[in-house]
Amino acid sequence: METLDSFYIDGQWVAPAAGAATTSIVNPADESVIGTLSLGSEADVDRAVAAAHAAWPAWAQTSREERIAILERMAALYRDRLGEIAQAVCTEMGAPLWLCHELQAAVGLVQIQAAISALRELAFDTVQGTTQIVREPVGVVALITPWNWPLNQMAAKVAPALAAGCTVVLKPSEITPLDARIFAQIVHEAGVPAGVFNMIYGEGKVVGSALARHPDVDMISITGSTRAGIDVATQAAPTVKRVTQELGGKSPNLILDDADLKTAVSAGVISCMINSGQTCIAPTRMLVPRSRYEEALAIAAATAHALVVGDPKEPTSKLGPIANRGQYERVQHMIEIGIKEGARIVAGGPGRPPGLTRGYYARPTIFADVTTDMTIARDEIFGPVLVIMPYDTEEDGIAIANDTPYGLAAYVWSADVARARRVARRIRAGAVQINGARLDLTAPFGGMKASGNGREFGTAGLAEFLEYKSLAGAA
Repeated sequence: METLDSFYIDGQWVAPAAGAATTSIVNPADESVIGTLSLGSEADVDRAVAAAHAAWPAWAQTSREERIAILERMAALYRDRLGEIAQAVCTEMGAPLWLCHELQAAVGLVQIQAAISALRELAFDTVQGTTQIVREPVGVVALITPWNWPLNQMAAKVAPALAAGCTVVLKPSEITPLDARIFAQIVHEAGVPAGVFNMIYGEGKVVGSALARHPDVDMISITGSTRAGIDVATQAAPTVKRVTQELGGKSPNLILDDADLKTAVSAGVISCMINSGQTCIAPTRMLVPRSRYEEALAIAAATAHALVVGDPKEPTSKLGPIANRGQYERVQHMIEIGIKEGARIVAGGPGRPPGLTRGYYARPTIFADVTTDMTIARDEIFGPVLVIMPYDTEEDGIAIANDTPYGLAAYVWSADVARARRVARRIRAGAVQINGARLDLTAPFGGMKASGNGREFGTAGLAEFLEYKSLAGAA
């Protein structure tokens, strides 16, 4: 049993303020309680913010070279603990162990390395005529991260914030605290000065809200649901702090009529289902030419049926459980809604896969005969559920792709790359992947519309933590 009863504040692990609430850490693969976690309060937030506020003036004055050296030590320490990190993520959120090694853990290292490269490249001082233009750290930043890709999001926020010269208060998800503890240990061992990095466990409605309201927090960055992003922005508004948000998605996968249908459909199903569908950029709306609709359904169903759902520590398991009971119940509810609204199930359906009686396992589910006004076509489900819709012309496909309140990611398939690029430019989404290309973790990443604002990754992600200042007559 794990007992996580301390927070990292001002360079040391400290006990929570008196009367701290606790919650159970649950293994979603078998629903067993594997530990207890202390949850922070507003008093803990005040302590952490005070430490970050006191540490900021000195940290902001450190050189580029000093910050690079610390980030490089973080990267080396992180690399040494990759296996341990992968095990933690597998245990606490149920991602298959192979996925944890190949992506869940590994991507955090890539984000730290990307921040180092961005710090080396970014120009902090430029001259325009007789004006010197400088870029300075925003100040104290609060970072709220989710449970679905925990290391990616922690590293994608913490590393560039530190690189920019900001001090940090991190609130990781209370559902995935084990990997967050390892991450905080790595930051400490890398020699980050006391107060520059702080971490508090806690619920969004308590710790997240207190960070959003706090007058000494200069910026808040959140990755989470659109609802959570709205709450944070609303509570941050009275203090006029900078708010950046990477929120929900309902990403279209537009397969054009000249694409290799089998390749595009199979890859689309797997991309949607990976991590049990718990990915903000998952291509959950597949759009295919009407003339090949039934063929696409057959390919999709066969691909889904071949996905083995099971114990995440078994190498044969392609999908593990949903990460927590609340999300599992939401996924089941949304599948039932799809059935009630008249959509046709061609793979999967409600309940657990055959042979699994315990754990938050969901069946990889594919719906056909879905219309754009159905709940399952408009709301983010965040589970292994795909809707497939036909379209008649390229214009029709683009219109359906854009018929969503979200705008985080999109996917386009075509035998003609120039055509794919032309179509991609017309889709309102922050990131478009063409013909199965992987997401570039050094390119700007973020959403449009209800998927948020601001950008992460690479130099754009570092720039979010900087302010411009012009010094007229200084050049």
